[in-house]
Amino acid sequence: MSSSSSFARLRPLFLLCAAAATAGLSGACAGDARPTAAEFTAAVDEAVLDNSYDLSRAQWVQATYINEDTNALAARASAEFLGRMVEFAKEAATYDAEAAPAEVARKLGLLRSGLTLAAPADEAKLNELTEIMTRMEATYGSGKHCPDGPDTDTCRSLGDLEDVIDNSRDAGGLLDAWEGWRTISPPMRADYERFVDLSNEGARDLGFSDTGAMWRSKYDMPPDDFAGEVDRLWDQVKPLYDDLQCHVRAELSERYGADVVDPTGPIPAHVLGNMWAQSWSNIYDLVAPPAGDPGYDLTEILQNRGTSEVEMVEMAEGFFTSLGLEALPDTFWTRSQFLKPQDREVVCHASAWQLDLDEDVRIKMCIDVNAEDFSTIHHELGHSYYQLGYREQAPLFRDSANDGFHEALGDVIALSVTPGYLVDIGLLDTEPPADADLSLLMRMALDKVAFLPFGLLIDRWRWSVFSGETPPEEYNAAWWRLREQYQGVTAPSARTEDDFDPGAKYHVPGNTPYTRYFLAHILQFQLHRDLCAAIGYEGPLHRCSIYGNEEAGRRLSEMMAMGLSRPWPDALEAATGSREMDATAILDYFAPLADWLREQNEGRTCGWS
Repeated sequence: MSSSSSFARLRPLFLLCAAAATAGLSGACAGDARPTAAEFTAAVDEAVLDNSYDLSRAQWVQATYINEDTNALAARASAEFLGRMVEFAKEAATYDAEAAPAEVARKLGLLRSGLTLAAPADEAKLNELTEIMTRMEATYGSGKHCPDGPDTDTCRSLGDLEDVIDNSRDAGGLLDAWEGWRTISPPMRADYERFVDLSNEGARDLGFSDTGAMWRSKYDMPPDDFAGEVDRLWDQVKPLYDDLQCHVRAELSERYGADVVDPTGPIPAHVLGNMWAQSWSNIYDLVAPPAGDPGYDLTEILQNRGTSEVEMVEMAEGFFTSLGLEALPDTFWTRSQFLKPQDREVVCHASAWQLDLDEDVRIKMCIDVNAEDFSTIHHELGHSYYQLGYREQAPLFRDSANDGFHEALGDVIALSVTPGYLVDIGLLDTEPPADADLSLLMRMALDKVAFLPFGLLIDRWRWSVFSGETPPEEYNAAWWRLREQYQGVTAPSARTEDDFDPGAKYHVPGNTPYTRYFLAHILQFQLHRDLCAAIGYEGPLHRCSIYGNEEAGRRLSEMMAMGLSRPWPDALEAATGSREMDATAILDYFAPLADWLREQNEGRTCGWS
């Protein structure tokens, strides 16, 4: 799963005196009258622009050139950033937001609740926290499974192990690769336990009960209400997921045998075609509808045409410019990482970066010429265009309406990568007939619908860890309880508390909140359905593409331009006309597949215990 950079989520906030001096309010540091709330937030905005590059550049270099020096530089920059950020948040909490003008009050609230990580006030603990964060991310980024020792040629990277999981149909080889990647995470376990303690201490300093409560407070509603909203959306789509899980389990049991896949229980994670069992699209051939030929193979088309990685990015840019949006800045093309370097360690996890809160937008990928990365590039440029769209806002408002919106924007575009769009850009000669739609919908469901419970459970696990409901001695057991509860997925071999399987997923050691991806999956289909209605489209929802439609571009531009300046229902309304998130758009999109799944599952025992 792709993401925008941590810097885009952790805006650089600097100490009050430095900010005040930048804005010409030096008296605040000399014992004169305290700045008003409006002066304080103006000083913050000024300081953000003046100091936006230092941290993000250090993080960029560390992610694209992993070694001891870049780790140390990133840790130092992060320590300085976190200390100043928390001081600013504490200062914001001393102002009476209710007495301030609406825009100022919103900025004060964002300063206090808009953090992903709050550091303790103690400098030694701050430094310890940032060192832990840097160490965990570096451990993940450079992780390898070396069964015969680190100096042998048996070492396999994540990419090597993913290649097995994605493509093999040998149960033993799949299990070996699955277990192999999870050997990189146990060394993180003690670090993560300490990270929880330190981050919770920082959150409590800001008035939150724990880090999880701080994360849930940033959605323009009380934290408990937000948890209830997530449950409501999940309940809307759970029946479709249950039908998909039932069909996939039956087909996998037939392929591998009941001794590997119990036809009535949760599915073992190693046979689902993804290292984390978050997307099942790589097992399409095992669960596809009969005669399920989509009519084309995009990977084959791209490779046979000799399409380069940069040309794939140029095609994605063309989608956005067809909506009436501007071309990407020249610096995007010279500063992005498109290919995996051969001479150094890098984090290949796809991400989009806005280093200066202005026009220095970039993506970081290790692009392969295939259909998956073709779609991922469209997604990542969605981040880039959102970043460019709100760059005229005050610096504290230069972010998406909520973090789910940032992820959803790119996926809205990816939903429009239809056969009709591929015809429009010359990759297909003719659009496949309607009888090919079922196979296309199955491919999409194995990616999008299969992901939904996974998108929930990572933060469910972390919320319970941060709150203390899950103590350290139950980290791994609690992880697998949630995997079974939400996904109907189980570990393929015995796991103990000597393991730390959550750490084998990037977003845990990278401290990236994950509920945003669940929200993005809900929002992308809602945006797609309502944009298609707005442009007058009347056919099957899964065949609609907004490519080339400037009315769709206008609505998206209006939403993006708001940034974080208004509550998210305002931004949603600008694009869709609705102020409430609605997961039923997923049911509308997959309606033909849902009917087929129910037919296939007749006589099967669905559900799991």
